[in-house]
Amino acid sequence: MKLLIAVDMEGISGVINWDQVNPGKSEWQRFRRIMTEDVNAAIGGAMEAGVDEVIVSDGHWNGDNIIIDLLDARARLTYGTTKPFSMVQSVDEDVDAAFFIGFHARAGTQSAVLDHTWSNATISNIWINDILVGETGLNAALCGYYDVPVLLLSGDQMVSKEAQDLIPGIHTVVVKQALGRFGANCLHPKEAQNLIREGAKFAIQTFQNGQGAQVFKVTEPVLVKVEFKSTEMADRTQIIPGVERISGKLVQYQVKDMPTAYQMFKTVAGIAG
Repeated sequence: MKLLIAVDMEGISGVINWDQVNPGKSEWQRFRRIMTEDVNAAIGGAMEAGVDEVIVSDGHWNGDNIIIDLLDARARLTYGTTKPFSMVQSVDEDVDAAFFIGFHARAGTQSAVLDHTWSNATISNIWINDILVGETGLNAALCGYYDVPVLLLSGDQMVSKEAQDLIPGIHTVVVKQALGRFGANCLHPKEAQNLIREGAKFAIQTFQNGQGAQVFKVTEPVLVKVEFKSTEMADRTQIIPGVERISGKLVQYQVKDMPTAYQMFKTVAGIAG
């Protein structure tokens, strides 16, 4: 069995502020190690349950956060910036299932640690076929195009609820109870990692028994709406062929499938920012 583990940083054990996740800031190096340990816990649990191959995709910032020499040697790491599928790079390589480790709630979620969607400075909201999604939904929809179910997610209690509302049967591991955007009641990282390991094992065993999370598929063609933080961002993107301006901060585009929708969104977000 081949598993993709997509990793973000805001939902990693103990993270509660930007200094812990922004490269070059005082705490980033320490939380890179904790991030790697969270991922190792997921790898360990999955392999205990019978997974043969693991691909880890570093999806935070420039994709160079996981410390490769501390990563479980049984896994292969995909990282760096020029990845067509960003957070879920390698989902098209015949993987059987995916985990989302260290994810966070979508922008505007109350009582969620570091809530945002893709870019805290650029994006207010995204809708796929009129379904409001954050990074969990956006990446799960791309996984769904390749018939890959997202079996496990770790993060705070609010991204856990977001995932459960969107993906029936997904198993979630809550490593911290958010009290607000910059505060949480956190488990010790070792305890959180024990839960991730057990959650990973459970999620794989459930999948192997023919149960577990459903594949999150969206109908085609795919209509994507993007609401920006300011009107000037919409000004920049409305010149892109296929993008239609709906209102001051809102644009939309329709494309044939989720891979195209995903890559188009990356283009739109990049030009807006």
